[in-house]
Amino acid sequence: MRIVIAGVGLVGWGLTMKLTAGKHDVVVVDKDRDVCERIYSQLGVTTIHGSATDINTLEEAELDRADCAVAAMRRDSDNLCFTVLAKHMEAPRVIVRMRDLRYADAYKLAGADRVLNIVELYINQFTWEIEEPAMQELTALGEGQASIVFVRVPEESKAAGRTVAQIADSSGFPKDCVIAGIFRPRDAQFIIPRGPVTIEAGDRVYMAANADDIRRAARYLGVR
Repeated sequence: MRIVIAGVGLVGWGLTMKLTAGKHDVVVVDKDRDVCERIYSQLGVTTIHGSATDINTLEEAELDRADCAVAAMRRDSDNLCFTVLAKHMEAPRVIVRMRDLRYADAYKLAGADRVLNIVELYINQFTWEIEEPAMQELTALGEGQASIVFVRVPEESKAAGRTVAQIADSSGFPKDCVIAGIFRPRDAQFIIPRGPVTIEAGDRVYMAANADDIRRAARYLGVR
């Protein structure tokens, strides 16, 4: 894919490294000449020195050829301007890093395909780590309304030896919680859970649900 990234802060730099390692064609736009020179020398990525809110700069970056445009600048006002220009230049997908929630509606009006509230994601991650140290959140879903979390089934768990179907049908297990995967360290095996699959002590169980249902499901599996 050809991806244009506007802004090379921590998010932009990390994203550029990941996408370049994934063999994508990445073009970076930033106002800081030193940053452009450093990212070119270290990663070999095409860099455009200039403002990503200037249509001339975006034409130089050939944004009209991009499969995806990413707004990762520090100010939401700049990211919003970039979004408008990217849509004007018919970028198929525009993904935005948002800092201030007050810009959410403006981004939608501008046509952003995906708006990521990075601060909210970090807050959710810290909350899980503080409140539920026995669980690990992998990702937030639906703008933080739900999560994918994994827990380790303890040796003393009453759920050990029961099938996925039996657990899902139990009155103590939340109906809206989905068991999405099982990793069995003993065999280094990842299992796609079907009804007859048995959960064993020591398994790492991946679940998707809202926070309250995740907690109830974890308690059912014996996680405290």
